[in-house]
Amino acid sequence: MRMYLSVFKLRLNNGLQYRAAALAGVATQFFWGFMIIMVYDAFYNQAAVNASISLSQLVTYIWLQQAFLSFIMLWFRDNELFQLITTGNIAYELCRPSGIYPFWYAKLLAQRLASAALRSLPILAVALFLPQPYRLSLPPDMATALLFVVTLLFGLLVLVAISMFIYISVFITMSPVGSLLLFAVLGEFFAGSIIPIPLMPGWMQTIVSWLPFHLAADLPFRVYSGHIPQDGALAGIGIQLIWLAILVTAGVFAMRKALRRVVVQGG
Repeated sequence: MRMYLSVFKLRLNNGLQYRAAALAGVATQFFWGFMIIMVYDAFYNQAAVNASISLSQLVTYIWLQQAFLSFIMLWFRDNELFQLITTGNIAYELCRPSGIYPFWYAKLLAQRLASAALRSLPILAVALFLPQPYRLSLPPDMATALLFVVTLLFGLLVLVAISMFIYISVFITMSPVGSLLLFAVLGEFFAGSIIPIPLMPGWMQTIVSWLPFHLAADLPFRVYSGHIPQDGALAGIGIQLIWLAILVTAGVFAMRKALRRVVVQGG
């Protein structure tokens, strides 16, 4: 574990150096946040029936999406890993006295944490003092805030485990384009990043509940706003742990199968 912790710390420190890029990202996410909220504000003002989630909870949902974008987006990638696979330099990774799966998992986890550390606090700090209806609400109580943090971190672990399949698939396709598009489009839709899950039809919500994507975004954000009660949050944490075990086990197995097919030629 010491080796993987060292990789995690090195990649985390490296990611924290890109402050200018983080500030540009903050500005972009504020733009998107305001635009999306204005759309939903108009929708709620003209709606003939009451939605299953209040506008205040939905605004909080959107700001949390923007603040923790690196925790929930599947198109967030490490091009260095893609190049290792497609150029044949994966041979150097195979020479390391470590498993590739946990080694890459630690790198990807640190990369997302570093990005969120630089972007989330400015967005949350400003959104808390915006006028209505654009203001980010605080959690109902401390227990809810703690459950939010736990579900958010476990959701991040689940998302990194899902993203590992993108890199594993490149061993077969030799191109990351198709895998990124497939995972990004389907994953973000079923995670509630395009349409919040409470606003989806009932039959679609049932499909979403059987997939792991919503565990990284929809679950922690609705726990924060109180839309999911505390007992539901505890049940969600149990589901997160089950999916994490399934995804990591399947990922390790798939990585071993993929590495058996690797052929590296050189002179």
